[in-house]
Amino acid sequence: MAEAHQAVERNYDRPDLGATILAALKQAGKDVERLTPDDLAPVDEFHTGQRGATIRLAELLHLRGSERVVDVGCGIGGPSRFLAKQYGCRVSGLDLTSGFVRVADMLAHLTGLSALVDYRQGDALNMPFADQIFDIVWCQNVSMNVANRPALYAEMFRVLKPDGQLAIQDVVAGSGGPPFYPLSWAREPNISFLITAEETRDKLERAGFRTTTWMDTTKTSLEEVQARAKVAKTGSPSPLGLHLLLGSDFATISRNMLRNLEEGRIGLLNAVLRRTH
Repeated sequence: MAEAHQAVERNYDRPDLGATILAALKQAGKDVERLTPDDLAPVDEFHTGQRGATIRLAELLHLRGSERVVDVGCGIGGPSRFLAKQYGCRVSGLDLTSGFVRVADMLAHLTGLSALVDYRQGDALNMPFADQIFDIVWCQNVSMNVANRPALYAEMFRVLKPDGQLAIQDVVAGSGGPPFYPLSWAREPNISFLITAEETRDKLERAGFRTTTWMDTTKTSLEEVQARAKVAKTGSPSPLGLHLLLGSDFATISRNMLRNLEEGRIGLLNAVLRRTH
């Protein structure tokens, strides 16, 4: 287990990521002392669909703003800061990659959101939180790196209050064959644990969740990836973007993501489920 966790962390870790992002922000003409979540959206929404996908998932929850949220696999904190700024939610972020947590803390301070968000390094299979303390468990593009789905879903269930909601965005296995690598969550298939949408729903419901919303978002995601590919071919590259997180593999990963979606090798879903008791 420890070896697998180290492999996942190595996949995401980027030396000097904080300094790299600050330099790119300045190059893009942003005032780093007065940042907003919108300024950071091109780089800190590290999942398929980026900010648009975060908005779509949040809209499914009908948030009031009083909710306490845990963002499992928070990355550098884009969705958590969006939820805090847009709705007023109190959000705790958890990520396996210590470098991401350090950058998330830095960006929370620079956006003036430290009173609403906090981050810690930790394992989603053994969360450092008490039982039944969160109204919402939020998770975008994380489960692909988790082999033991029952353990992951049991932990999500444990930290949710009775009748609390689980909001997920997941990449799932398609019917078109194994995906091409590298991809953003795995340079090699040894840390990629895709299962189908049907298997995902079955495991979630076996863990005690009741499905309230289940949406296949593959077509929307494909259209967004196609649009970004078109802009990349014709437009000038922006200083800010996921290339800061993906490094020299960015172009190959982008091509593979597009091909995998077009050939039905992967799919995407959004879902909201409730803890049943």
